[in-house]
Amino acid sequence: MFTNRPSGRLRAATAMLILALVAVLTACGSSDTTDAGPREVPSAKGPIKVPASPQRIVVLNGNLAGYLYDLEATVVAADPRLLGVPNKPGEFPTGWAEDAKKQGTQAVPSGENINLEFIAAQRPDLIIGGGQGYPAQQSVNAYDQLSAIAPTVLMPTETTNWQDQLRFLAETVNKLAGVDTLIANYQAKLDEAKSKIKPAQGATTVFQSIKSQKPTLFVPSAALPSLLAEVGFTLDTQIEAKAGNPAKEQSADFIGFSPELINTVIDAPVLFVVPLSGGRSVDELRNDPLYASLPSFKANKVFELPATSSRPDYRTVMTTLDLLVERFQ
Repeated sequence: MFTNRPSGRLRAATAMLILALVAVLTACGSSDTTDAGPREVPSAKGPIKVPASPQRIVVLNGNLAGYLYDLEATVVAADPRLLGVPNKPGEFPTGWAEDAKKQGTQAVPSGENINLEFIAAQRPDLIIGGGQGYPAQQSVNAYDQLSAIAPTVLMPTETTNWQDQLRFLAETVNKLAGVDTLIANYQAKLDEAKSKIKPAQGATTVFQSIKSQKPTLFVPSAALPSLLAEVGFTLDTQIEAKAGNPAKEQSADFIGFSPELINTVIDAPVLFVVPLSGGRSVDELRNDPLYASLPSFKANKVFELPATSSRPDYRTVMTTLDLLVERFQ
């Protein structure tokens, strides 16, 4: 009895032929591309395989988002929070709001926990988190759930220098070409700034003025103190020891301590104050007898910087250099 259906052997042979043809076409189409497959990149959780050219990136730390726009990476969603910078729900920081608008970036909803449903709905092919601050800690805490959605790369907490952060992210998103230019631009600006800046003499401490009024200092290895050291200020490296080495979150680049220890911990003759959202300004602190008695206030060596300078990326580090030149030339 004749039949029009192919035999099992013929079907198997046909399938093998199709697979072989697809393999040949794929090889031909990618013969000039050396990075078409997944790449392995470093992460705080160990090496992670990521797409060769990610097209739907979700970034869960607002301090890292600006780098991705500088690298011309595609960001489908970003956490809009920056330390101490107030913004309305869904509103991005002014430093990269225009970039977010051009790309159609969505704001990741803020809350006590990461909104995993929102992130999954963005269909990301890469998630980036980690670094410093509360949003960074949230991404660390939710790492397993995030990894189930898409490859998740966490920037190590100890990577605080903006150049290192830039290189880390450039490698993650395969956009290394522009890195040297950005760093060269900064170095030229830094050299010019150092030739003009006359740093205040004496040990220097960087104070976070926060809404709760709890005394809080950036550790010397944090981004802003490191920048001040680059332009010639001498950092007080003993603040943690003087505060009794208080415990801090893994992603924290600051310490908090009891008000009773203020005169012991903040005894440096030079003080920078960074008022965060709801925090007191230098003038308001000067009216508080507890702070007015400090050596820096008595010597009138207290200087204020905006919240955007607290964890500077490429854009804000350039702006902060301008502010320092304006104040200390």
